[in-house]
Amino acid sequence: MKDLQSAPDAREVALDHVGVRDLRCPIVVLDQNSGTQSTVATVSMSVDLPHHFRGTHMSRFIEVLERHRGELTMRTLPALLADLRARLQAERARVEVRFPYFLQRTAPVSRSVALMDYECWFVGEMTGAGHDFMLGVEVPVTSLCPCSKAISDYGAHNQRGHVVVEIRSARTGQPPAIVWIEEIIEIAERSASAPVYPLLKRVDERHVTMQAYDNPRFVEDIVRDVSVSLRADARITWYRVEATNQESIHNHNAYASAAWSRIEEKKSATGTNARAQTVVAAS
Repeated sequence: MKDLQSAPDAREVALDHVGVRDLRCPIVVLDQNSGTQSTVATVSMSVDLPHHFRGTHMSRFIEVLERHRGELTMRTLPALLADLRARLQAERARVEVRFPYFLQRTAPVSRSVALMDYECWFVGEMTGAGHDFMLGVEVPVTSLCPCSKAISDYGAHNQRGHVVVEIRSARTGQPPAIVWIEEIIEIAERSASAPVYPLLKRVDERHVTMQAYDNPRFVEDIVRDVSVSLRADARITWYRVEATNQESIHNHNAYASAAWSRIEEKKSATGTNARAQTVVAAS
């Protein structure tokens, strides 16, 4: 049969990404407490396309995913990416996996137990030079406005917010360092005014309300506190943090964000030291 995808193209426009999106499939991810957890993911896969090819072979993406169906984690993704590059004859391959992650949460006073879901994702990329892996987690939190508390005779407005954390972990070591989803959730929650729970009795509502009142946080505070915790973790080489408050007394949301790279920080520090030495030598 005629292979139109492999036909030459005269427009000389290379494409960064071609592939398939929004594939739903069951996967297994790593769980800090249970070892693994089964969930359902939405998967997107792509490769680059040189300017001289008209198209890619979309069916091959599905074939590759079928061969690697099951555990999709930082341990298994490099093999899938390598298979994509080989099967599609591409220089660069990319896979994005989004999935709900479930944790059993216990209410602070009544000890009532229920499952809570967190939106998580990871992105893997591979070229001939190596591969990259990024993990993302969105954590719902409660925040109470410090300004409202400071200027009010009683009470203070609070709201539900979301903290988005994306990280890259160190690739050195065998096996590579694992930063657990549970750890990211814990960092985000302790940086906010109070956690969000799936099930609260009245005694729990009282506890959480007072906890938030005693721990007011701006979105700026949340992002900075999360940043401090992530920078202190030697396993993490890069992060991006964003906090958004769904304001309860405004017709808009408040947000703050920050990004950081351990590598760039070291380069900056090295450059500063070199400049300082040059000044000393010149003087």
